[in-house]
Amino acid sequence: MKLYLLLITIIIQSGCYAQNSSLSSQANKFLNSLSADQLKKALYDFEDDERYNWHFVPMNNRKGIMLSELDEQQKELGFGLLKFYLSDTGLKKTQEIIQLELILKELENRPKEDKHRDPGNYTIIFFGKPSDTIPWGWRFEGHHVSFNFSTIGNKIVAGTPGFMGSNPAIVLSGPQKGKQILKTETELGFELVRSFTSQQSAKAIISQDVPGEIVTSNARKAIIENQQGIFYSEMNNDQQQGCSILKNKKGSKQRRCG
Repeated sequence: MKLYLLLITIIIQSGCYAQNSSLSSQANKFLNSLSADQLKKALYDFEDDERYNWHFVPMNNRKGIMLSELDEQQKELGFGLLKFYLSDTGLKKTQEIIQLELILKELENRPKEDKHRDPGNYTIIFFGKPSDTIPWGWRFEGHHVSFNFSTIGNKIVAGTPGFMGSNPAIVLSGPQKGKQILKTETELGFELVRSFTSQQSAKAIISQDVPGEIVTSNARKAIIENQQGIFYSEMNNDQQQGCSILKNKKGSKQRRCG
């Protein structure tokens, strides 16, 4: 039996940041390190439509300043800012996912000069000048990583859309053989499914065929016309704890996990 399970792991710190430090000051440290030409690439208006143009596939024309265009100090400041928004585990997994591009490049037999699979093909872009008083946002994005944040009054008010993926899911050969970046998330997903009774499984497993791609892709429209899955309220306490996407209790009786 083939099983498809979508499990979202929340790794955003939800507004927790170092005492006596402001998110805007950390962001401006990065922006102030950029040259005038780099700043033109990195800074957009808060209302710019580009703020809604997110994706997690490899692309050659992403807006923003690429990691490959930054020096080591600028990269350190960029990842330092990302650490303010993610858990330590989230940042570590992000950096490991980026390095998988080198493995994909080797697996696909791409020439050395080819840049389609490149850890430098990740961008940082800001929407609005970081401030403690007015709304602003920023995005860190590349293949299998997309984090979009909005900040008001030095607090993270939104950390979505967000995406983390892993390709390969498990490294099958070479020096890193056996590496599985999202192993914990995978094991938690299967643990949840295996805990279901036959009646619960009949609702939770919506297809015997694995989809060829992420079901929702990067669509902004919520797919609610044909809701499928098991209701959160139909699971026991242990199962509810395992369904990480449904930890928010507000309206939980109408939420589904499937």
